[in-house]
Amino acid sequence: MTKVLVVAESALRELLRRRSVLVILLLLPLAFYLSRRGDHLGQSIRFVCLGLGWALSTAALFAGSAARGIEPRLRLSGYRSAHLVFGRLLALWTVGVLLSMPYYVLILVDQHDVRYGAIALIMALTVVVAAPFGLLLSAVLPRELEGTLVLLTVVGLQMVMDPADSVTRALPFWFSREIGTYAIDHTDGGYLTRGLTQGIAFAVVLTLLVTVAAAVRLRQRRHLRFA
Repeated sequence: MTKVLVVAESALRELLRRRSVLVILLLLPLAFYLSRRGDHLGQSIRFVCLGLGWALSTAALFAGSAARGIEPRLRLSGYRSAHLVFGRLLALWTVGVLLSMPYYVLILVDQHDVRYGAIALIMALTVVVAAPFGLLLSAVLPRELEGTLVLLTVVGLQMVMDPADSVTRALPFWFSREIGTYAIDHTDGGYLTRGLTQGIAFAVVLTLLVTVAAAVRLRQRRHLRFA
């Protein structure tokens, strides 16, 4: 547990060095919210949740890319790949909670006749899913720009595709539409159940994929060449 906390502290320090990026990520969900605030209050809640997912996934992408240089040295110091992954996830989940809290308070003050508990659940699932999603992109894609473009594509598809289409269930933040419908339109519990199932499944699968990708990458010895 101590090693996980050390990695988490290191990841938080690395994120805090990118102050301008953090400010942009903090304001990004607000832009999403205000873009729909004037005419579609329900859409503004869904959009702010997607903005939170995009912001935290981007932070995770940067954190994963920044850690590539130090991870091999930590491995030589006795850290396992699980320590590195869960330490970084702990840091990102902490950032995600801190990022979500002001927007939840904003919805409490600005929105009425919605299920606030379900909205809190959307934000919690968004934080849990976005962190491993961004880390997985950083493990698969070698450059931050490529990962950012993939994030832009995913969030864009999430906004424009019909949530009733079965294809959209393959997108990581589909649960926000389902639980959001339950919270805003006061529909039956089936929306809540489907959203919970998809969100939890994505969180588990993405975390496992990140752990496997980290283990495979750190076992490689790129500096060695066989004659």
